Amino acid sequence: MSITDTLPDGPKIKGKLSKDDLIMRGGMIVIALYLLIALVLPLYAMLSKSFSIYTIDLAAYELQVSDENGVFSGDITTPAALNEKYGVYTAQDLSTGSDGRLALTKFFPDFSFRSPVMYKIRNTTADGRFLVGSTLHEGTDWLELTSNDFRRVQLRPVKATGISNFINYFSTPALFNSIKNSLFIAAISTVITVSLAFWFAYALNRSCMRFKGAFRLIAMAPILVPSLLPGIALVYLFGNQGMLKELLFGASIYGPIGIVIGSVFFTFPHAFLIISTALAISDGRLYEAAISLRASRWRTFWTVTIPAARYGLISAAFVVFNLVITDFGLPKVIGGQFNVLAVDIYKQVIGQQNFEMGAVVSVVLVIPAIFAFGIDRYVQSKQVAQLSARSVPYQPTPNSKTDNFFFAYSTVVALFIVGILAICQYAALIKFWPYDLSLSLNNYQFDKMDGGGWKSYFNSIRLGLLTAIIGTSVIFFGAYLVEKSSGFKTGRSIFQMFAMLPMAIPGMVLGLAYIFFFNNPDNPLNVIYGTMTILVVCTVTHFYTVSHLTAVTALKQIDREFESVSASLKQPTMKLFTRVTVPVSLPAILDISIYLFVNAMTTVSAVVFLYSPKTTLASVAVLNMDDAGDIAPAAAMGMMIFYTTAAAKILHLILSKGLLKRTQAWKNR
Repeated sequence: MSITDTLPDGPKIKGKLSKDDLIMRGGMIVIALYLLIALVLPLYAMLSKSFSIYTIDLAAYELQVSDENGVFSGDITTPAALNEKYGVYTAQDLSTGSDGRLALTKFFPDFSFRSPVMYKIRNTTADGRFLVGSTLHEGTDWLELTSNDFRRVQLRPVKATGISNFINYFSTPALFNSIKNSLFIAAISTVITVSLAFWFAYALNRSCMRFKGAFRLIAMAPILVPSLLPGIALVYLFGNQGMLKELLFGASIYGPIGIVIGSVFFTFPHAFLIISTALAISDGRLYEAAISLRASRWRTFWTVTIPAARYGLISAAFVVFNLVITDFGLPKVIGGQFNVLAVDIYKQVIGQQNFEMGAVVSVVLVIPAIFAFGIDRYVQSKQVAQLSARSVPYQPTPNSKTDNFFFAYSTVVALFIVGILAICQYAALIKFWPYDLSLSLNNYQFDKMDGGGWKSYFNSIRLGLLTAIIGTSVIFFGAYLVEKSSGFKTGRSIFQMFAMLPMAIPGMVLGLAYIFFFNNPDNPLNVIYGTMTILVVCTVTHFYTVSHLTAVTALKQIDREFESVSASLKQPTMKLFTRVTVPVSLPAILDISIYLFVNAMTTVSAVVFLYSPKTTLASVAVLNMDDAGDIAPAAAMGMMIFYTTAAAKILHLILSKGLLKRTQAWKNR
């Protein structure tokens, strides 16, 4: 037996937290608190609202009816007893919204407002309520009314908790059909978009065709416009007075056809980016092996190319599916009577002021969005490295027949994208379609149109700049804290969960959740409701996940040895952050900033419920002008967004080139 076997276990020694550790953990807690307030609590408020029901309690009132001479016998009845006797209202009829009302005259089959019969009504509880005309009556005192006044009595609902809202939703065919419509549109759009994007990416990565750079730029153009814009272009092309409406052979563009075509347009760059990345990292040795084994091109395609790109294809499919099923702008513009979930939320909240049902539709919409997001994350977690240290980059070999075919295919796709944008610009310059086709700048006189005028445009620029500056700072610093801090494993896991959640929440759902949470007078943060602040908070939160992942990816490339060296030299962590981490990660920081700016300029769904007359936005102005019938000015405002975001991208490239030349010079040593 050795001496060490007889020694007792010593006490466990915990490392003492340094000042830097405390600062980093404190910072992480602060940003996690921001995500809690800006995301988790609003979603909880929305979920609670979906289970808030308002019902008419017929047993909460008592009635007396006189004879023809106006004499009361003293017999008391209740609307509940009368309803049981005559079966006037069903349980579903009694479940209503917060503004629901129920007339009493139907309980009396022989009722006539000219009758001399008198009525008495009262509440049985002190918090009971009913209306006589527009006058609210509370308390338990009897109120005597003539027949003419009694017909104006309306019972008011009481608040409760239950699943009646969901029962009403799934038992209403028009609302329930929206689920099938949304899934159908998303599925069809996903198949078409991923197929088109795959062959476009394949052409750019597997052929030697010309003008690859130009095609790549064109493919990314739809990211720079709001999703409403392709809908406007399709109206001018295939609408009732469209240029090419005969090509539809009598079919209508207002419905699934228009939504699918527009969805393919605005989701194409997302699918192209993911698939192109997957194809770009293929190992050339596999293709050399296929050639040496005399495998045909078709066999090589199915045994080498597709397996190598399968994770990219699956990820692209779920990203496109999520974008389509949660989009609001496009189906609102060109959907016609074809209802989808996102538009149903808008109709319930804006059209009918039924916030409870809007919350129910939001919960329903979140389910497929979270499902698609969850599968996408699972697929990505299963992805293995495609390149090793011995890998050889694939180099396509010239083949005139193949190159010409892919050039023709890419040209068709590019013409589709450019054509949509060109039609919008043409529509913005026409005086009065289709009667006066002369060109004019009248449609740019936004101050004469609905939508907030030029102020909306400048508000959007302001929102974009604030979102880019504040959002980039918060997101990058939060990613730094979660990636570079030591210990605190549970806290980092919770923070990471909060950071990933926004990706699965549709913009419409987040915007509605903000109404329920921030518009509550009891909430001390109610002061930011209707201001630019809430728009910035909502936009940063909505696009948090992609920016966070970008920052984390960049930070993972920086060896932790930097932190160890800094600690050994007794240098503050913040000094390391400002002197080393930020300069090295500057490419990612610039990418995050332009990503947030562009999305802040183009987003509609996340802010459509939150703007005020002082904070109208350009993207929402496009929607409002289209609703008002000012389609040409709507196209003009949409093109202003496009030119602004395009200019921002160009400026971003110029600034990046200059800044990176100074901060990334170490890479060339």
